[in-house]
Amino acid sequence: MSLTFPELASVSQAVGGRAVVLDGEIVALDAQGRPSFTRLQRRWPQNRRPKPHLLRSVPVQLIAFDVLSVDGRDLTDEPYVKRREVLESLIVEETGVVTVPKAFFGVPAADMLEVAAQHHMEGIVSKRVDSPYREGRSPWWVKSPVRRTAELAVVAFAGPPGRVGALLVAGHRDDGVLELAGQVGTGFSAVMRRHLFEVLHPLVRGVPSVVNPPVDDQGWRWVEPRHVGEVAFREWTPAQGLRHASWKGLREADVLATRLPSVI
Repeated sequence: MSLTFPELASVSQAVGGRAVVLDGEIVALDAQGRPSFTRLQRRWPQNRRPKPHLLRSVPVQLIAFDVLSVDGRDLTDEPYVKRREVLESLIVEETGVVTVPKAFFGVPAADMLEVAAQHHMEGIVSKRVDSPYREGRSPWWVKSPVRRTAELAVVAFAGPPGRVGALLVAGHRDDGVLELAGQVGTGFSAVMRRHLFEVLHPLVRGVPSVVNPPVDDQGWRWVEPRHVGEVAFREWTPAQGLRHASWKGLREADVLATRLPSVI
C-alpha cells in the first residue's frame, strides 16, 4: 500500500504516532474538491511506485469515516457518537493526507441527499448514533447513492434465447456521431427481458452503428438504433463508460436527440 500511495506514510504523523485502526477510503479529488473515481484510477496498478509527475498531479488522501481501536483499546462496541468524538480528536497535525469528513446530526436524509446531488457527490451514508461498529452490511448504516439519468439509444443486446440479459446504449456527440456510452445489465424484470427481446430481435443488423464498438465480443447482437431507453447511473466518463448503470425502461423519444452524458 505504501508503495502505491507513498504519501499515506504520513498518516501516522497526522495521528501523533499513535497505534490506530481506521475505517476509511483512499480518494483522489477533482478540481472542485470532490472524490473522483476516474482520477483515482490513474494511480493504479497497485504494487508499483508512481512516477514523480503522477504524485504531483494526482495526489491522494485518506478520508477517515470511523475508528476501530486506539493504542490497543477496542472501540467497536462503543456507540458511533463516541467513536466519532475519538476520531475527531485523533488528528493532531494537519498533513493534508487524512481528512475526517463533517458529520451532520438531526438533519433529514432527504435534505442531505439533495445537497449531495446539487454538488454532484456520489451520495450519503446515514448512521444511527448509538450503533456499534460491525464489518460488512449493517441495519444501522444506510448508504443512499445519488443517481443520474439519461435517455440513450439502444444499439445492441445479449442474453439467452428469447430474453435480453444486457444492453449496450449510446448517445450522439456534438458532431452528430453516435458513440457507445456503456453497458446496462441490471434493472430488468422478467417481463421486461422478454419484451425487449421481442422489440429488438427484428432490428438485428450485422455491423455496429456506433463508432467505438467494444473490443471484446461478448455475444452482442447489434440492432438498428430505433429505440430510446432511460438509464440510471452513478457516473460516466469517455474512458470508462457508465458506472453502476440500471435500466429504467423504454421511452418515447427521438433517437437523434440522444446525447452522451456530461462528465461531472
